[in-house]
Amino acid sequence: MKDDTNIVETMAEIGRRARAAATELATATPEAKRSALEAGADALVARTDELLEANAKDMDFARDKGVTPAMLDRLELDAARIAGIADALRSVAAQDDPVGEVMEAWEQPNGLKFEQVRSPLGVVGVIYESRPNVTADAGALCLKSGNAVILRGGSESFHSSGVIHSCLVEGLKKAGLPEHAVQRVPTRDRAAVSEMLQMTDAIDVIVPRGGKGLVGLVQREARVPVFAHLEGIVHIYIDKDADPEVALNVVLNAKTRRTGICGAAECLLIHEDVVDTIGQGLIRALIEKDVEVRAGGRLAGIDGTVAASDDDWGREFLDKIIAAKTVPDIDGAIAHIRRYSSNHTDCIITADDATAERFLNEVDSAIVMVNASTQFADGGEFGMGAEIGIATGRLHARGPVGARQLTSFKYKVRGAGTIRP
Repeated sequence: MKDDTNIVETMAEIGRRARAAATELATATPEAKRSALEAGADALVARTDELLEANAKDMDFARDKGVTPAMLDRLELDAARIAGIADALRSVAAQDDPVGEVMEAWEQPNGLKFEQVRSPLGVVGVIYESRPNVTADAGALCLKSGNAVILRGGSESFHSSGVIHSCLVEGLKKAGLPEHAVQRVPTRDRAAVSEMLQMTDAIDVIVPRGGKGLVGLVQREARVPVFAHLEGIVHIYIDKDADPEVALNVVLNAKTRRTGICGAAECLLIHEDVVDTIGQGLIRALIEKDVEVRAGGRLAGIDGTVAASDDDWGREFLDKIIAAKTVPDIDGAIAHIRRYSSNHTDCIITADDATAERFLNEVDSAIVMVNASTQFADGGEFGMGAEIGIATGRLHARGPVGARQLTSFKYKVRGAGTIRP
């Protein structure tokens, strides 16, 4: 599908189908949605070999394209990762259904009874890059929240996403739900993305999930409202009262468990009072794990480090690289984070409760952590089953975007012939 006219027509038809499916989904029973997700998970496991073959094609395409090792890691599937995707579908299926949930209820003196209840947004458009699991996560969460979804995955994951999408559709059919509730844009052509961003009649919100370039494009060009998912410029501040063992374990896990995810630590801030103790140990441990440490301040003199440049602060490496510097105190750490953070996830390591509470209150990121690996910045780890992304804005959704964050609300008002004088 290369012709621009065909793309416009195809996207318009996808939009019409999504809007019709959303109308049905809004009143679908929790049991039907749960059944669809469970059947989709079963199909995914049964078609593991087919998905691995599709993923091998995507990996070859990505290598030929010259994508980074971090992106290859995000793209690659094996039997364990496929099982994990299926488990995420089942986890979302098992969650309480948010649609119709009473958020608040009250009665006025005139006898009117009010309920604020959760309701679907309508049609969600998700634009993402090379992680095929997002196809399953986004499809599942939108279905659970009663929304139709239009998925546009990255060109690298085209074949993998196609198989995952077909498994979700198989589940929808078995549950008697509209198969167009979860649709996938059937082309790699970027013109389809541009078209999605203008589909105000068909799409209620766009969720971009990817790097700075993708999110920036969506924010600049979208006429549809956007849940922004910015870079994961994640900081860890080592306080003067940090426990050395906690600091070591958390920092190594936050940086090295998976370097290519948005919750990976990218900047280490160390209180100057512990530079020669905890600081030295952390830097050497990172270097031993083959992490390139771009150091500033007093850390720059440690053997094996690389001198940091101004460009290294406020940078998402998504690789075995971390920026590190000393700060005079918690004020210096908070000031640095306010200047360079993407408001995604930031963490403090300290044994002092008052210092921890101050950090939690004064750092204005979507996720603020104490003594825990930033790799927990994930909807599944929050108990949401999965996530579409980490919203870094301040309107409607913030932090992991799960099923509840994909709902709005309406008011139900009941009277008994009540009139206003």
